[in-house]
Amino acid sequence: MKDLILALDQGTTGSTAFLLKTDGRIMGSHNVEFPQIFPKEGWVEHNPNDILKSVKEAISGVFQKTNAKISDVLSIGITNQRETVVYWDLKTGEPIGNAIVWQCRRTTKRAESLIKQKKQTLIRSKTGLPIDPYFSSTKMEWILKNRKSKNGILGTIDTFLLWHLTGGKSFYTEPSNASRTQVFNIKNLTWDKDLLKLFKIKEELLPEVLDSNADFGKTKGFLPLPDGISINGILGDQQSALFGQGAFNLGEAKCTFGTGSFILFNTGDKIVKSKAKLLSTVAWKLKKNKSVRGGGGVTYALEGGAFNCGSTIQWLRDSLEFFSNSKDIEELIKNGNKKNDEGLGELVFVPSFSGMGAPIWEPRAKGAFLGINRGTNKSQLSKAVLEGLSYQNAIIISAMEKDLGKKLTKLFVDGGASKNDLFMELQSSFLGKKLYRPENIETTAFGASLMAGLGAGVWSSLKELKGLNPVDLSIKGAWSSSKRLKKVRRYQAAFDSVLKYSRFD
Repeated sequence: MKDLILALDQGTTGSTAFLLKTDGRIMGSHNVEFPQIFPKEGWVEHNPNDILKSVKEAISGVFQKTNAKISDVLSIGITNQRETVVYWDLKTGEPIGNAIVWQCRRTTKRAESLIKQKKQTLIRSKTGLPIDPYFSSTKMEWILKNRKSKNGILGTIDTFLLWHLTGGKSFYTEPSNASRTQVFNIKNLTWDKDLLKLFKIKEELLPEVLDSNADFGKTKGFLPLPDGISINGILGDQQSALFGQGAFNLGEAKCTFGTGSFILFNTGDKIVKSKAKLLSTVAWKLKKNKSVRGGGGVTYALEGGAFNCGSTIQWLRDSLEFFSNSKDIEELIKNGNKKNDEGLGELVFVPSFSGMGAPIWEPRAKGAFLGINRGTNKSQLSKAVLEGLSYQNAIIISAMEKDLGKKLTKLFVDGGASKNDLFMELQSSFLGKKLYRPENIETTAFGASLMAGLGAGVWSSLKELKGLNPVDLSIKGAWSSSKRLKKVRRYQAAFDSVLKYSRFD
C-alpha cells in the first residue's frame, strides 16, 4: 500500500529526507551535510553535484533508519533554499560552474549601481523586493555574463533538483520560489519582461511556473528512488515552514531558526507594501479546483529575514571551537562563571556576517563584539551571540507591527535552533511575547509533505491539515519591561556603530 509522502528539504548546509505517513504520522528524517565553498571574501558557492549526492544519501538514510519501504512512497514534495541559482547544461545535466548561494555578496556593486540608476521603485513595485545582492536577479546576470554556454538553463534549487529527479523531463518552478528571483511579477504571477530585459535574461532560459501543488512530473533515473513516483508539491523553504505550521489564515506568523532566521506573516490574498523595507512575497498558490476546498488561489506574505542564525552558532563551534556540538552551547552558557556573567549586560554581539537584511539592508555590514574586557570568557561570548541573534529578529517583528498597524499576538517558532530553550527564552525576552513551539520543529519538510499530499489528493482541504502539528511548548521570557528597554537601547547603539563602520569610506 502506497501510504508514504517523501519530502526533500534541500537547505543551505545540508539536505534532509523526511517521511510522513498519509495518516499524518511522522516516520523520521535523515540529514546529510555538504561542503560550503568560499572562493573570495563575500562569495559563497555550492557544488551542485554535492547537493545531488547529499539528497541521494539522505533518501537512502531515511529508509534505512525507519525500515520503511521505498516502494510505498505515493508522492514527493520539494522544499529548498530559495535565491540560490544554478546554471546547468540542458543536454547533459552537468552544472556549468558552482551554484551561487543566496548568502553571496559578489553582486553588491551591481546592486548599488541599480539603486543609483533609480531602479528601486520599478523593481519593488513589480516584485515586492528591494534591490539587494541577496536575490537571484543579479546572480543570474553575473552567471550569464561570466559563464558562456550554448545549452545552459537557469533555475533555483527546486528546479535543478526537479530536473534531475525526473531525468531531465520537468523544467518547472512555482510562485513561492519564482517570487524570490526578482524577475517575477508577484501581481500577474508571470516572468516580467521589463525586468528580464533589465537583467539581460532570456525567458526561455527560465522554467515554466506552475501552482505549488501541481503535478510536476514523475521520478526517472534518480537512484535510490524507483521510477514513476509523482512529485506533487514544491515550496521555498520559508513558505513551506509557514505552511507546515498551519498558518493558513491572515495574521498568522512564524519564525524559522535555521541557517538564517526568517519571519513570515500571512497577509491573505493581498500584497502588503512595506514602508519598513520588508519583503512582500508569494506564500503559495494552490490549484483552484474541487480537489482543494477553502484555500485555492494565491496567498501572500510579509517577510523579514536575518541572514545569520544557525550559521553563527556553527561559527562558534567550527572556527572558534567553543564546543563540539551545536546543542552544547546552552550547557556552556549555563555552566559559565556566574560572577563574570553579571557584567554580561555590557557585552553585545552584532551578527552581520553576510550583511544586514530586512529592515536595514546593508550588504557591507560586518559582525562585531562590543564591550569585551579581560574577564570576558567563551560562555559570555556565546550568550552574547544568542542575544544578538534574538535582537535582530526583534527588529524585524517591530517593523512588521508598524507596517501592519497592529501587534502580533502569536508567533510560532521552528527550525533546529528553536530546540535551544535558552535561546527561545532570550528571543521571547527581547520581543516581550510568548513563543509557541510545535511538536515537530521540522516544519519546512513537514510543509512540503503537506503540499505534496494536497497535490496528490491525500487531503482535500486546508482544514484537514490543521492540527496535524500541535503546539508542544509555549515559552515566555523573564525580563522586566525596564530590562528589555535597556537591552534594546544598548543593542541599537551597537548596531548603529557597526553600520557607521560598514559605511566608512
